[in-house]
Amino acid sequence: MTGRRAGVALLLCLALAGCATTSGTRDRLNDDPLEPMNRAVFDANDAIDTAVMKPIAEGYREVVPQFFRDRIRAFVDNLQEPRIFVNNLLQLRINDAGFTFARFYVNSTLGLAGLFDIASAHGLPRQTGDFGQTLAVWGIDSGPYLVLPLVGPSNFRDAFGSAVDFYTTPPAHFVPGATGWWITAGTYAVSGIDLRARNIETLDQIKEHALDYYAQFRSLARQHRDGQIRAARGLAEQPEDLADPGAPAE
Repeated sequence: MTGRRAGVALLLCLALAGCATTSGTRDRLNDDPLEPMNRAVFDANDAIDTAVMKPIAEGYREVVPQFFRDRIRAFVDNLQEPRIFVNNLLQLRINDAGFTFARFYVNSTLGLAGLFDIASAHGLPRQTGDFGQTLAVWGIDSGPYLVLPLVGPSNFRDAFGSAVDFYTTPPAHFVPGATGWWITAGTYAVSGIDLRARNIETLDQIKEHALDYYAQFRSLARQHRDGQIRAARGLAEQPEDLADPGAPAE
């Protein structure tokens, strides 16, 4: 899979979200009216990831030293801060918007155009913020689960939000003509390769131990996204009994 912000790299966050879900939400997480089509797209994405993305990520990690990979990661993340800032404001997360603005200023100056994440080391944590998340805060339903070609897990709301994010992310509006869009696309591609390289072993373990890789991926994606939406709405996580999302329903 290649990427929504960029592709299979999303599993970096998914893996950190954990492999357990709650028994009370398992049926909802498994609700997938487009499952036959989604599985076909998922299998195609997985084949592309295995044949193309993973080898590229392995080569990238082998050739590019960790120090330079970290600089690339920091630079790409810094380019996302204006988009995060705008969506923080649209979601009325004023405090988070302040953190994001401060991060962008500090990292763009003291951090040498974002090559170094000085802000995180000084108590300015990175926030989340994208237009799909904003639409969710505004009350727009996600719609059916959707696996996008070369992108991965999404839904109707977030697919639209991702398109808006792409066309509002620097340098698209700072470099004239088509060059700005190509640079933006290249930035997303580099981000995807970097994140894929950082999670080669993690994804291999998920794939190896999942009874149903598609179902596990879907469950993790939804849990991770639900956590982002809840955080944007200011809702605390509620502890519940845990259950394996890949296990059959009782």
